[in-house]
Amino acid sequence: MCEFEDMPICEEIKCKEIPLLQISEQEVRGIVNIFKAFADETRVKMLYALLERHELCVCDISTALNISVASASHHLKALYQMKLIDYEKRGKFVYYWLDDHHVEEVLASAREHQNHTGI
Repeated sequence: MCEFEDMPICEEIKCKEIPLLQISEQEVRGIVNIFKAFADETRVKMLYALLERHELCVCDISTALNISVASASHHLKALYQMKLIDYEKRGKFVYYWLDDHHVEEVLASAREHQNHTGI
């Protein structure tokens, strides 16, 4: 038996593998911030609306979620800052879509896990 950061490790081979499994603090913070964005029901609804419709303007998002345009804009700004969505201004309207396939994969995996576990 060996120890890792004052915690006993039962299997010697796993003890030797632990340093190989670590990720950087910067990566951990980035992942935590992404999950924080997903931790809000309104934002999750927005992301799934964009997944299903591919592109929506802020007024359509606010109507679909029954929230104000100001509230929708606030949440969309947070999602944009996390690089989960992107946008384009067209005249007086702003259109949003999922930033890339990674966001789609996270949403699909989360939904699949939720359906699998029933949580």
